[in-house]
Amino acid sequence: MSAANCLLTEDQFLCSICLDVFTDPVSTPCGHNFCKACISEHWDVDVQCQCPNCKKVYNIKPELQVNTFISEMAAQLRQSAQQKASSSSSEQQVVKPGEVPCDACTGTRLKALKSCLVCLESYCETHLEPHLTRAGLKKHQLIDPVENLESRMCVKHDKLLELFCKTDQVCVCMLCTVLDHKTHDVVPLKEGYEGKKAELGKTDADIQQMIQKRRLKIQEMNRSVELSREGADREIADGVQVFTALKESAERSQAELIDTIKEKQRETEEQGEGFIRELEQEISELKKRSSEVEQLSRSEDQLHLLQSFTSLKAAPPTKNWTEVRVRPPSYEGTVWRAVTQLEETLSKQMKKLLEVELKRVQKYEVDVTLDPDTAQPKLILSDDGKQVKLGDVKKNLPDNPERFDPRVNVLAKQSFSSGRFYYEVQVKGKTAWDLGVTRESINRKGKIRLSPQKGYWTIWLRNGNEYKALAGPGVRLSLKSQPEKVGVFVDYEEGLVSFYDVGSAALIYCFTGCCFKEKLYPFFSPYINDGGENSVPLIISPVNHTE
Repeated sequence: MSAANCLLTEDQFLCSICLDVFTDPVSTPCGHNFCKACISEHWDVDVQCQCPNCKKVYNIKPELQVNTFISEMAAQLRQSAQQKASSSSSEQQVVKPGEVPCDACTGTRLKALKSCLVCLESYCETHLEPHLTRAGLKKHQLIDPVENLESRMCVKHDKLLELFCKTDQVCVCMLCTVLDHKTHDVVPLKEGYEGKKAELGKTDADIQQMIQKRRLKIQEMNRSVELSREGADREIADGVQVFTALKESAERSQAELIDTIKEKQRETEEQGEGFIRELEQEISELKKRSSEVEQLSRSEDQLHLLQSFTSLKAAPPTKNWTEVRVRPPSYEGTVWRAVTQLEETLSKQMKKLLEVELKRVQKYEVDVTLDPDTAQPKLILSDDGKQVKLGDVKKNLPDNPERFDPRVNVLAKQSFSSGRFYYEVQVKGKTAWDLGVTRESINRKGKIRLSPQKGYWTIWLRNGNEYKALAGPGVRLSLKSQPEKVGVFVDYEEGLVSFYDVGSAALIYCFTGCCFKEKLYPFFSPYINDGGENSVPLIISPVNHTE
């Protein structure tokens, strides 16, 4: 038996109906072997009793004979398979939670290696072997192990879902294509799979790009936070330094004030004490003379009185104390002078701070040029777009919506909708001008009122010395000196517009708490010529970065 087992292959003991090793093998009169249950079920379904192999027809269902030899061989094969499965089960992995188990295992279930889309079962390495060796099973489609294989069957037709309907974006069976999806765009499952996989690849690439952009944005934000922290630390250090200097200066001024007052009081006390000592000395001398006079006046000896009177000491010299006074010192103005001196120190510190601040904002310098399409027709612009003045003749120019008329205004070509920017304008020699920034949607025709409510953040000069911030209502500005060059700084996100006297490094005015939602344009007006006194141009000047 063992010798025969070595010569025969497992394929020779497979039922041609179930394609598995014989169970209760029987032989037909034509000499072919089948599982008893398989052939019996086959003949129960067919009208005629026909051999599945040779197609021989039996008018009367023949009597089936048990094939003892094949039965013994099949039993041997099963026992061998069980032993093989038993020996290999220790090498194969026992199924763990979340893994797909083998459907053919009895007792200890092993991890499935593949799933069969035809059998709708999953197999471990041992039970998968028939699908790898038997001719009939080799044609079955194997995939990586999955659970719920029933879900791969069409619930309506109980057929394998092997096609993809691109119209309805669903998986369908062959029967679906001739019924519910007859006119739809249907492709093989593999083609649909490849298409969707390509889409997933593109989607994943887009997601990765989005992730990368967000990572870069995080880096940008971290850098901004770090720069903000550095700026805050720098400002705190500068502030501590300034206020420490002011505190020391105030304490020094206070100490000097106290010393001055105490010195005056000490001098007064010394003067009073000196006068008192002189007076006490004179009193002492006078008391002595008074005692001598009194003693002589009591003498009854006439000769002695007359002789002693002439020898009586002359009166000691005394001071005329009538006009002598100890006058308390005057402290009027002492505190005022100390505070004035402290104020001068504070002004010097403020000037230093403004110089530092001006240097910082100058780092945000932008190149600004005038836009001829916005200039009022009487305005004359230089070829480089850096100068503007008022001419005598109104040019014949297109009355486009961007152009100012009749107000003699002009905007820059450049606009800003984020960040910070700074530019400088020379106003030397002018008696009137308007400067600032404006939002894009301002009214440019007819009568224009400059105010933040109307979209203008500006300052102006009139009559040579009247400065005003057009804050709606206007704010008169008191400047220590007339600016020859004005710096304009804007922080869009902070809502800040500041104007500086560049020459004296002084802050002229600052609009705060602004809410910018549109593009901002630098704004210029050289104003009227005023009989030639205001005919010099406004000049956009390069920033002189001094250390």
